[in-house]
Amino acid sequence: MYTDIKNHIRSIPDFPKPGILFYDISTLLADAKAWQKTMDELAEIVTAWRPDVLAGIESRGFLVAAPLALKLGRGFFMVRKKGKLPGATIPFEYALEYGTDTIEIQTDAVKPGARVVILDDLLATGGTMRAAADLIRKVGGEVAGAATILELTGLKGRERLDFPCASLAAYAD
Repeated sequence: MYTDIKNHIRSIPDFPKPGILFYDISTLLADAKAWQKTMDELAEIVTAWRPDVLAGIESRGFLVAAPLALKLGRGFFMVRKKGKLPGATIPFEYALEYGTDTIEIQTDAVKPGARVVILDDLLATGGTMRAAADLIRKVGGEVAGAATILELTGLKGRERLDFPCASLAAYAD
């Protein structure tokens, strides 16, 4: 585990609303050496799952998945909120604590049988990560695993996942 990563994460209290402590990866992205070490560590984890393609969850997951896909010589596709992708898309509606949300991928993003690794900056409740996995499976992809930079273990998001998931750093709150 890359134990130094927390030294490169900025905590911002009361964002985006009072009572929330936001873990900002902007400071990690700004430090080229720390960002490269982060990509190296994620590459080691993800390579073990033998992915065909990487999926990034909107929007900070794009910052993780795209450079990692380039580093590993793999393709990359975006999992976005409804109405944000051009062309034909496949939607997936999922439950939130109060209501529903919809994510989409482009129709040609996942080939049947493709091994997909899902990436995001943070694993919190696991709802969006689980929805992305369900959408990938809906179109015939195989979810080989997921990886994040950070995990909020107190929210127990990992318990909602039925596939391997790795995080480089964890916070209890």
